[in-house]
Amino acid sequence: MRMLRTLSLAAAGALILATAGCGDDLEDPETGSGDSGGGDKGSVVVGGQDFTESQILAAIYEKLLANEGYDVETKLVTTRDVYLPELAGGDVDIVPDYLAGITDFLNSEANGPDAELVSSNDVDETLAALEPLAEAKGIAILPPSEATNQNAFFVTTEFAEANDLETLSDFAALGQPIKLGGPEDCAGRADCQGGLESVYGFEITELVPLGFGSPQVKDAVLNGEVQLGETGTTDGTLGEMGLTLLEDDKAIQPAQNLTPAVNAEFLADNPDLEDLFNELSDALTTEDLAEMNVKVDLERQKPEDVAEEFLEGKGLL
Repeated sequence: MRMLRTLSLAAAGALILATAGCGDDLEDPETGSGDSGGGDKGSVVVGGQDFTESQILAAIYEKLLANEGYDVETKLVTTRDVYLPELAGGDVDIVPDYLAGITDFLNSEANGPDAELVSSNDVDETLAALEPLAEAKGIAILPPSEATNQNAFFVTTEFAEANDLETLSDFAALGQPIKLGGPEDCAGRADCQGGLESVYGFEITELVPLGFGSPQVKDAVLNGEVQLGETGTTDGTLGEMGLTLLEDDKAIQPAQNLTPAVNAEFLADNPDLEDLFNELSDALTTEDLAEMNVKVDLERQKPEDVAEEFLEGKGLL
């Protein structure tokens, strides 16, 4: 989502530090910290961001680790700039992250906020750029999954059908000035307002700060306050709401494949985790992410229940 890229994000609308969610026995409603208990391999802290998809992924990580005999605590926060320093410092041991998002964050940390982007829509190139940046921070990067969640833009289904729109290029070709709904940091970004203007040729008269994939941005598109909104490609709520994603046919979105990031010392002490999480990454698909998000967001299932169902269905528990 930068949900991705900053997800910070951009972190899905109104993020909070606690949710009904990512542990079997969450003890601290202020931090989302919890303990799944009972491990004989020692303790492990799972970190990440506190939006639906990350809650589900953290619950998947927690259940996998508990099943392997680890005593697991989960700490979810609002932004990458909180949990990555903890990962580097060893206060967090493993996080589910997004390939381009973590790459660009570490690149800007190392080379300044105006550093040229080193991520792209090529997974291998982005991973090659990420690995030395992560190694310098004491972070090990495990192989990315094929599952991905990129930033995406949506319109009303009614508008798309009336104007025969399937792609962002189709919409831009209408030549209509528009208002864009999204997170504040969308301004000027190559994967957001900047790319829409410079690559697609949109005339954006205003960026309305309504959050990333939030109920507010969806309502604003539906009521015509803005004509284009930003969410993620695994947002399963759109169809039921009368909203439609437009294809990023000029590829302004970088590769946002799900990528486990691990404290390097912790991984060295627990090398068995590499095979465990490689097996998970091999099993996880983009369609799985979308289906699990729907179960939590629309069906109001608990992230830990959705995680357990997924893992059992894949034969991982």
